[in-house]
Amino acid sequence: MSLSDYKFKEIMDEGEIDRTLRRISTQIIEWAGSIEQLAIIGIYRGGAHLAGRIKELIKKMERIEVPLGIIDITLYRDDLSETLVVPEIHSTDIDFDVNGKKIALIDDVVFTGRTVRSAIDQIIDFGRPKAISLAVLVDRGHRELPIQPDFTGRRVPTSHDERVEVELKEDGKKDRVIIGKRA
Repeated sequence: MSLSDYKFKEIMDEGEIDRTLRRISTQIIEWAGSIEQLAIIGIYRGGAHLAGRIKELIKKMERIEVPLGIIDITLYRDDLSETLVVPEIHSTDIDFDVNGKKIALIDDVVFTGRTVRSAIDQIIDFGRPKAISLAVLVDRGHRELPIQPDFTGRRVPTSHDERVEVELKEDGKKDRVIIGKRA
């Protein structure tokens, strides 16, 4: 099923995304306590873009550079053996010691919780952080695992047949969040 099979409407625009990321950045700073212990990791693709923005916002607010990592959870997926398609794998880039760090894990949308579980598994393979918090732009519900975001931009009740798409300027699109139902 392709995106053209859906009728979308915008639920967040560029201004709302900017305001939300500023709020989440402030909440992450407060959560971290000591900014020197903080590191940010974004889940490839949308989460990585948002993590980069949050890193820059924290740098502006605190005048300190926090480490930024990007992870691709493809090989950590629990359904990898069930798919017949050869997955597209992107690089994971964590070039700092995660041991003892307070990690702010960033994703664009949280749904079942399985992507977040995969991300946590991968982070733990790099070491033992002091704590991991989860920040998401959109929480659409329907968890299959007991995983909840600590910092949420917007909660959007959805049905299973709806799609939530985060479009970002880093991918050559206009910043917005859209939700769609099958047409």
